Amino acid sequence: MSRLLRNVRRGGRVVDVLLADGRVRAIGGDLEAFAGRGVEAVDCGGTHLLPGFVDSHVHLTQWASARRRIDVLTCDSARAVARELAAAAGRGDELVMGHGYRDALWTEPAHRDVLDAEFPDRPVVVVSMDLHAVWLNSAAARRFDVSEPSGVLREGPAMELLARAGDVGEKTLDRWVVEATGAAAELGVTGLVDLEFAPVSSWARRLEPAVRIAAGVWPEWLEETFRAGTRTGEPVPGAPDRVTVGPVKFVVDGSLGTRTAFCHEEYPSGGHGMLRIPPEELEASLRQVTGFGLDVAVHAIGDDAVRVALDGFAAVGCRGSLEHAQQVHPDDLPRFAELGVVASIQPRHAVDDRDAVELHWAKGSERAYPYADLHAAGAKLRLGSDAPVAPLDPWDSLASAVHRTIDDRDPWHPEQHLPFDVALTAMCGGRPGVFVGDDADLTLVSSDPAATFAEHGAGALRRTEVLATLVGGEFTHRAL
Repeated sequence: MSRLLRNVRRGGRVVDVLLADGRVRAIGGDLEAFAGRGVEAVDCGGTHLLPGFVDSHVHLTQWASARRRIDVLTCDSARAVARELAAAAGRGDELVMGHGYRDALWTEPAHRDVLDAEFPDRPVVVVSMDLHAVWLNSAAARRFDVSEPSGVLREGPAMELLARAGDVGEKTLDRWVVEATGAAAELGVTGLVDLEFAPVSSWARRLEPAVRIAAGVWPEWLEETFRAGTRTGEPVPGAPDRVTVGPVKFVVDGSLGTRTAFCHEEYPSGGHGMLRIPPEELEASLRQVTGFGLDVAVHAIGDDAVRVALDGFAAVGCRGSLEHAQQVHPDDLPRFAELGVVASIQPRHAVDDRDAVELHWAKGSERAYPYADLHAAGAKLRLGSDAPVAPLDPWDSLASAVHRTIDDRDPWHPEQHLPFDVALTAMCGGRPGVFVGDDADLTLVSSDPAATFAEHGAGALRRTEVLATLVGGEFTHRAL
């Protein structure tokens, strides 16, 4: 259907915007002549028009599932987690799933014995906030045949266990995922890069999502993609129209929260973290997938991991993104632009991790979350959430990029704040505005976000009211 959005604010002017065949076809001061020719006219009442938001890093199935798990994010100790789970779970014998524990600042480590004290017989699985660790009690260890004495699994084993423990059946999970995309649309999201640890073919059995999906490919399911002969940006066979093949995900190191990010400086607890893919193996893998026409998304958090990833991009000349870039050596900052590597960053992590950085990266804290430095060095930026590690909320990501605090403390390293227009463009998938010929992926909001931030601060920016979201000119959220 063709639509005429009447009375929208764009760049300080009130204009009409004509949408047809999924694209923006005309922008003008008065396009009323198009109304009545099979065109639905929608009076937008002076709302502000933005390009649709694109969350460039989401674990969609995990986010959809985490919305239904017990939230333990605010718990400040292992025992507090166990008590919170016991209070929220009630009686029963079914599996208890918790989400969001952060042990980087705990004095007592996560251990199965702590959970056993509250749950001697009922299985309990708790997922860390960064998704790089899973904590089980003894009953869950027996159920899932886990022999680790502490009950804590990290990195690959954690992700494999989470896939098993989180299996609620395809029908239920698919419904949760599609419902979650509707929740994203309500916040102005029109697209996301789904880097879920699952086969891309999962999308072939699902209903149409409310946002565009670039479905990431993990090495475990590469052969499936090779056999299908699909390239990045092409439709996923059998999937809804809004779903395309995304990049291939490679994980070079771990995370700050689990002290497995691969860093030049040694951690206070010892070691330099974990290099999950040796440089020569990474280069061979990048070369292979590039030959099949696939872009890549390389997870690298510590500064030495970032260097390994950039070296791989340089050796192969492939296209794609470096995910997270939470610690970057100054010598590597200009390499992003030189190599054409997108810096896919998640600003809320800088807000959440400030205390963990000061403790575990004290010798490298000046290299942590260098967003302004990346921008100054010419890097192309994209913003995301890493949900469920952080909220899937573009307004929160945007606010965290331009003002790095959410409590009464001063902003952390404010010299790394991004300019508002830069952050907004990065949140919109690189679109600096709405122009004729663009995809009609649009967001209508009640107030000018730049003015809101300038006049009322980041807190008000997080409360921005989204009145409508359109994907390909079709409403996916409408409160007009």
